[in-house]
Amino acid sequence: MKLLPFYIDDIIERALMEDINYTDAATDYLLDDGMQSKAMLISKDDGVLCGLDFGLRVFEKLDNHINIIKHKNDGGIISKGDLIAEISGSTTTLLKGERTALNIMQHMSGIATKTSRLVKLVEGTKASICDTRKTLPGLRALQKYAVVMGGGRNHRFNLSDAAMLKDNHIDAYGGIIPAVEALREKVGHMIKIEVETRNLDEVRQALKCGAEVIMLDNMDCAAMSEAVKLGAGKALFEASGNVTENNIRQVAETGVDIISVGALTHSVKAFDISMRISKD
Repeated sequence: MKLLPFYIDDIIERALMEDINYTDAATDYLLDDGMQSKAMLISKDDGVLCGLDFGLRVFEKLDNHINIIKHKNDGGIISKGDLIAEISGSTTTLLKGERTALNIMQHMSGIATKTSRLVKLVEGTKASICDTRKTLPGLRALQKYAVVMGGGRNHRFNLSDAAMLKDNHIDAYGGIIPAVEALREKVGHMIKIEVETRNLDEVRQALKCGAEVIMLDNMDCAAMSEAVKLGAGKALFEASGNVTENNIRQVAETGVDIISVGALTHSVKAFDISMRISKD
């Protein structure tokens, strides 16, 4: 997965504008512009690195004379104490970019690490781990990139990617079958239809009208197993709702194709990375 440079630069510029505004009240008054230093990015945890190039880009946006040596790459396993990268150049640049760069790398590495942990928990089953649209506004592509770096897969990026009929759509229109039939008459041939179901009766309705993907929302594992048997080979099945590290293996063993986890992005713990200015 590749993200376009202009998209990354736009996020970084907005983040720097938010953090620095027009001056750094400590750095600009304390240090001379000509002072040079070297900084080291160091892992303080064990997990999957993600967002390194985006974090380093922060310093390049502030000063195109920065020198960078990378010791690790996105998607790689890192351990506590590992040297991730070295950055040399203007001391004021290093200090001004530190927090924005770390915020990006810590958040993205947290997502990649969490995703990797869940992927390992379902190894040996056919289930893939997917993200959702429960992302931070403006950062969706970064967060979904991090999921891929952790070994997961992306659900739709936005409402245009697929037609997902959730419970509110169905309740508002008057039922699964009429809603799917009405929708199919209007959407283009490239758009798949996914239907959210809450019980086995709704699963049967979704199968009857030919939904390509059926979401099993907050169902217990016995019901999900039965749903998969009912629709074997007729649709993809997605488990969603109340999935945790404690029960994800059991969910995967029901035979579902996809397990979507909103917590990958909406409440992930930041991965601990520090930046240290060399005292040499």
